[in-house]
Amino acid sequence: MQIEKTPLKDCFIIKPQVFRDNRGIFLESYHKKKFNRLTGLDTEFVQDNQSVSSYGVLRGMHFQKGEFAQSKLVRVIHGKVLDVVIDLRPDSPTFKKHFKVVLDDENLQQLYVPKGFAHGFLTLSETSVFAYKCDQYYYPGSEQGIIYNDPELNIDWDFPEDKLILSEKDRVQPGFKELFE
Repeated sequence: MQIEKTPLKDCFIIKPQVFRDNRGIFLESYHKKKFNRLTGLDTEFVQDNQSVSSYGVLRGMHFQKGEFAQSKLVRVIHGKVLDVVIDLRPDSPTFKKHFKVVLDDENLQQLYVPKGFAHGFLTLSETSVFAYKCDQYYYPGSEQGIIYNDPELNIDWDFPEDKLILSEKDRVQPGFKELFE
């Protein structure tokens, strides 16, 4: 396992060691002791989630607030996504900045998303199977979101907006200013 810093404080790309041969591949997708040692974090994941999406589905930008804020370790089991995170921690030097990375079943990279970040992804393949570990249980009363196309954040999804497939909830999320100013 290798850890690569991103431009956002406390957000990491995790590169597993992948063993390939004529039978296929094998990788260790998570090892708590290695993860904690290499990141300097002490994260205890308590819930695993998985979603299946078709081409053009955008899920995000989601987060949980307060005592139910979640750190996540996300990865793509099948397909390809553009994964985007936004630092929403007012005291962070990277507050209001975003980072995006392509995660797929070829590069097998993972992204560690710390508490205080919004997270979302766009499926770029015919389908995607997206998995994520959370260090806090889902709590509906703590759920929050930011509109994916907020002009204040200026996220370039590099995808035709009229081709995006969104849930009604994601279509009407509040803007950054409504939540933080």
